[in-house]
Amino acid sequence: MKILYLTTVIPTSRKTGGEIASQNFIDALKKNGHDVVVVAYQRLGDIQQESKNKIIVGKRHIESNKSRLYPLLWMGDSLLRKYPYSAAKYYSLNYVKSVKKILSNDTYDAVIVDHAQICWIADLLSAKVKKIIFIAHNIEHEVYLAQCQNTHNPLTKYIYQREATLIQTCEDYLASLAIQVWTLTPHDSKYFWKLNPNTQAFDLPSSLNIRFNSLQQPASSKKFDIGIIGSWTWNANMLGLKWFFQQVYPHLPKNLSIHVAGKGAEWLSGEYDNVHYCGFVPDVQEFMSQAKAIAIPSVAGGGIQIKTLDAIASGLPIVATPTALRGIVEYPSSDIEVAEQPDKFAYILTDFVTNTDLTENSRISLLEERHKWLQLRQQQFTAKVKNAIYSLGH
Repeated sequence: MKILYLTTVIPTSRKTGGEIASQNFIDALKKNGHDVVVVAYQRLGDIQQESKNKIIVGKRHIESNKSRLYPLLWMGDSLLRKYPYSAAKYYSLNYVKSVKKILSNDTYDAVIVDHAQICWIADLLSAKVKKIIFIAHNIEHEVYLAQCQNTHNPLTKYIYQREATLIQTCEDYLASLAIQVWTLTPHDSKYFWKLNPNTQAFDLPSSLNIRFNSLQQPASSKKFDIGIIGSWTWNANMLGLKWFFQQVYPHLPKNLSIHVAGKGAEWLSGEYDNVHYCGFVPDVQEFMSQAKAIAIPSVAGGGIQIKTLDAIASGLPIVATPTALRGIVEYPSSDIEVAEQPDKFAYILTDFVTNTDLTENSRISLLEERHKWLQLRQQQFTAKVKNAIYSLGH
């Protein structure tokens, strides 16, 4: 099949969880033999080469906190058009004109709308395309309602409430318009199923291309005790990081070294003697392999946590909140602990770091278990995408 894949940002750089999820779907479609044309913006600063299968509709700031005055322009556009802010941020006449031209010049068997934030393209598609698939990365309005509840500032509360109301209208419309809805968790699938019975959840694989040999890092190669990684430019992730340092950190021994990776947490630099802020790391696998244990302190958000899948893939001991494991219903049980209370979270993390009783055979057995889980999840994901597309023609 020839498939037009409309999304927000060219995802090949895989800099955020959303981009990683999008690229996983694109790769699975290509692996199943489909011709996929991706249409999106290029993040300012990224280097992308346009090709017949990758159409860049413009260069744009993606993270609001580094966009200078653009958020004010996007908010103004949001108010004028009555769009959610997160949708106005990606709206442009150039995007609309590009899609019109693409659909006029060629015929596509299906169009995938990736993210509710490009809901404004729906009316154009409904007049030109019969088979639309909507990929819902989260139940977006739930994410904004949760953030609304976590703030006491009246203006901020109003902004989040407005965003939740408007984005729900967008995602509900896309779900009802689409021939299929693809979600990332069973929880999200239940919501969209009420709007469209042709809804199914896809178990994303890890973003890491891990070979078993690369997992077998000797204990002596570890450079720090606790690793934390995430995209901290997203407020839901930042809430988890702040919870860790406000609630968990006081219970941890001060001689444990903590490294934090990912954009948006510059405030950590120099804040704690035993904490090193790494910023963005180009190689997630290398970062994780240097840690003795991984902490995933998520307390808000929706969809699935890519960093949780990557941590499982790393073969390392993990301490995670229940939120961090949302959408992952089956995972290897060895050395993955769930803790919601800060003192328990700190206790288990300390035990993982200081426990030296794990034999080499036990460690290899753990790695084998994780590796088999990874392979099976990847195979099942690819097969499910294949079956979903196949069903469009039957």
